[in-house]
Amino acid sequence: MTKIDPITVEVIGSALTSIVEEMGEALVRASYSTNIKERRDCSTALFDRHGNTLCQAEHIPMHLGSFIGIIPHINKRYAAKDIKPGDVFIGNDAYEGGATHLPDIVLAEPIFHGDTMVGWAVNTAHHADFADRGHAHIYQEGLRIPPVRLYREGELQQDLQDMFLLNCQVPHERLSDLRAQMSANRLCVQRMQDLCTKYGADKVLAAGDALQDYAERKMRAGIAAIPDGTYSFTDYFDSNQFSDVMELKVDITVKGDAMHLAFDAPPQVPAGLNVIYTALLATSYYAVKAVIDPTILPNAGLSRPITVEAPHGSLLNCRHPAAVDGRIAACQRVADLVQGALAKALPGKVTAAGNGACTGALFTGTREDGSLWVYLETIGGGGGARPTADGLSGVHVHMTNTSNLPVEALELEYPLTLLRYELVNGSAGAGTWRGGMGLRRVYRIEADCRFSVEGGRLAVYPWGLEGGLQATGSHFDFGNGQQNLPGTVQLRTGQVVELVTPGGGGYGSPSGRSLEAIRRDIKEERITPEFAERVYGHGAEQKIYRAATA
Repeated sequence: MTKIDPITVEVIGSALTSIVEEMGEALVRASYSTNIKERRDCSTALFDRHGNTLCQAEHIPMHLGSFIGIIPHINKRYAAKDIKPGDVFIGNDAYEGGATHLPDIVLAEPIFHGDTMVGWAVNTAHHADFADRGHAHIYQEGLRIPPVRLYREGELQQDLQDMFLLNCQVPHERLSDLRAQMSANRLCVQRMQDLCTKYGADKVLAAGDALQDYAERKMRAGIAAIPDGTYSFTDYFDSNQFSDVMELKVDITVKGDAMHLAFDAPPQVPAGLNVIYTALLATSYYAVKAVIDPTILPNAGLSRPITVEAPHGSLLNCRHPAAVDGRIAACQRVADLVQGALAKALPGKVTAAGNGACTGALFTGTREDGSLWVYLETIGGGGGARPTADGLSGVHVHMTNTSNLPVEALELEYPLTLLRYELVNGSAGAGTWRGGMGLRRVYRIEADCRFSVEGGRLAVYPWGLEGGLQATGSHFDFGNGQQNLPGTVQLRTGQVVELVTPGGGGYGSPSGRSLEAIRRDIKEERITPEFAERVYGHGAEQKIYRAATA
C-alpha cells in the first residue's frame, strides 16, 4: 500500500469535500424544476472504486440510502472490464439498488485516471413527477429503473431516454434536470482526475482508505464512551394515510466499541410508507452520528462498528412489492427512536423530539395549453429543544433538509396563491428550553387541480425530554369541512387549503424557564399570556408570572 502522511490525507480529504460541494452547487444552478433549483432536493457524493462512500455533501441524509445500493448493483450486473470511461448509469428502483423511492433518480459515472478506475461520481435528484398515483404496491408508484447505462462511452442511449421521458408527466423538466445531473457528475470526474494528476492516483486512493479508517476510529471511540448495555425506546407512528397508530421500538446494544440496533415494527402496509433496508441504514447511521460525534466524516468508515436489523417484511424493512414513495415519514420516526434510546445512554447530549414529520403537499393540474404541471413541497416544523438552548422554528429536521419554495417562485410558476405563511403560536413544547414552532401554510387554488397531503404526528405528538412537555401536532384543512383526509382530492378554483405542521418538544421542566425567556416568547408571539400563566405559573410564584406577562 502507498504510504501517506496525515497532512496529505487532510489536504486530499478537504479537496474531496470541496468536489462534492461544488457538484451540488452545479446541480442546483443548472437545474430547471423548482423542486431542485429552489428547494434543493438533491444530493451529491463520491464513492471509491469498490462502491464505498468516500464523501457526501451536506445535503439530505435520506439520500445516502439512494447511494449505498447503486454501485454494488452495477458491479453485480456488469463485469469490471465492461465498464468504460464515459459510461453513465441511471437507476431509481428501491429493490434493485437504485434509490429509496422512485422519484429519486440516481446517476453514477465511473472516474478513470488513465486506465485505472479511481472512483465513482454519484448524484441524485428528486424529480417531482410520477404524481397522482396509487400506493398499494410499488408498481403503482412510477417507472422502475434498475441500474442501466444511460450513456455508453459518452454516447447517449436515446431509446432509453425516450422511454423514460414518455413515462413522465412533465418531460421537459425531467430532461433539463437530467442534463443538470450529467453536468454535475462530469464536473466531479474532471476535478477528481485533476486531483489524481496533482498527487498521483495511488496517493489519492490511499488517502480515501485512510479517511474511511479515521471515520471508523472516531465512531468506535464515541461508542466506547457509552456504558455497555441495552437501551430501549418506543414511539408511535401515525399518518393520515391509515387509521391505525403503529408501535415502533428499538433496542440499542452497546458492547465495547460496537453498536447493534434491533428494530421491531408491524408488518408492511398497503401504502407508500414502507422503508427499504438501505433507507433504514441511512437513517440509523445519521441518527447515531448526530448524537455520538457530528464531526465524524460522512464516509463508509463510520458504519463499520454499527449493525442494524429489522424484521423482513415489516414497515421498517419491507420486501417486494411494498410501496415506498413516502418512506421519509417512517424514517423520521426511526430517527426519533434512535435518539430517544440514546438519550438514556448519553443524558444531556440529545435533543427533544423535533416535528418528526415530513409533511408533503402535492398539487397536479393541467395548463390552458393542455400540458401538465406538478408542484411538490415538503414543509418543515419545529426542531426539538436542546439541552442548553431553545429549538429552532420552521425547519426541516433529521432525514430531510430541503428549502422552502419562495412565495414569489410559487405564484409565478403555478396557479396557486399563498395567503399565509407563518409560525404557529403555542405549537412549541414548553420546558426550561422550549421547542421550535411549527408552520402554517395556507394556499388559495386559482385553477382546478388535484391535491394530496401526507403527514404524521396527527395524534401522537413530539415528545419532550427531562421533564419538557410535548409539542402540538399536525392539522390539515381542505375546506368544506374536510380535514386530515387520506388519498387525493379534487380542489376547485377559489378553494382554500390550510396545512399546519408540528412543533418541537421541550427540554427540562417548565419551572426552570427564566422570566426573561417567558417575556421574550410573549413579546415575539410564540405564546400567549394565558398560555404562560397556565404552563409556567405555579404555587406562590403565580403573581410573579402574572406580572411578567402583563
